[in-house]
Amino acid sequence: MPSGETKGREAQIPVAGTNGRLQVIATPIGNLADLSARAREALAGAHVIAAEDTRHTGALLRAEGITTPLVSLHAHNESQRTPALLARLAAGETVALVSDAGTPLISDPGFELVRSAVAAGFEVSAIPGPCAITAALAVAALPTERFCFEGFLPARQSERRGRLTELAHEPRTLVFFEAPHRIAATLADLAEQFGAERQAVLARELTKVHETIYRGTLAELTARARTEANLARGEITLVVHGAPAPGAGVDEALLRRSVELLAGELPPARIAAIAAQLSGATRAAAYALVIGAGRPAGTPAGRRPRNER
Repeated sequence: MPSGETKGREAQIPVAGTNGRLQVIATPIGNLADLSARAREALAGAHVIAAEDTRHTGALLRAEGITTPLVSLHAHNESQRTPALLARLAAGETVALVSDAGTPLISDPGFELVRSAVAAGFEVSAIPGPCAITAALAVAALPTERFCFEGFLPARQSERRGRLTELAHEPRTLVFFEAPHRIAATLADLAEQFGAERQAVLARELTKVHETIYRGTLAELTARARTEANLARGEITLVVHGAPAPGAGVDEALLRRSVELLAGELPPARIAAIAAQLSGATRAAAYALVIGAGRPAGTPAGRRPRNER
């Protein structure tokens, strides 16, 4: 049975009006040209825009020539702002909800407002668009048929390692957001908890001028994070290959065929990384096959190089 406090809160929720509508609108994650025509029309037509940061959204609106009034709605004031926005919905107004970038509620504020609006019976609709999660998955070249989003990992190392221990055997592709100043430590913890040879992709500054995609094993990305200053600058989305199924066997035929097809096209280490990922073999085993126990990359496993005959 709901507590008296809960009843009190529910009693303050306005009754849904006939036309009140909350629109959850995705905005660009970097490139302003990614704002859709439908999103632009909705922002211009709303009675008010609830924005995570009014200064940030204000710049977008000025660039688009939109003059809709703004109110702030962020992690520290959402509980206080929600009743007033519900009252505007009850009066028949259209409220637009945006975050600083991408889709609201995805590691951004807005959940309390959306939940309250739905509970009160108001229409809630989404205007989809840019999202760093799907953008990173689209270019990662890692499995996408099943994936899970973990948002930001805990800032404290002990808590972060605990979370990663729980995720170490997750078979789905994993997607994380991370702050630039923590990325080197996070990659090191991922390598320790998931295994240094797990494949990963770091997408930095997606859709922006300095967009960069870093690919490699967790060990390789950790080393780059320690030496390459640019890697730890800007917005970061990290995609990590899921864990192999328990007891999954190695497809030896696929391993050998992959090595044969890639021989001479890529450096040995890269051939080994790709062949291991495709076949389920360890990278060390794949690399040993590539070099043929001392033979140059590209030499068939059953033959010796000409200069050894």
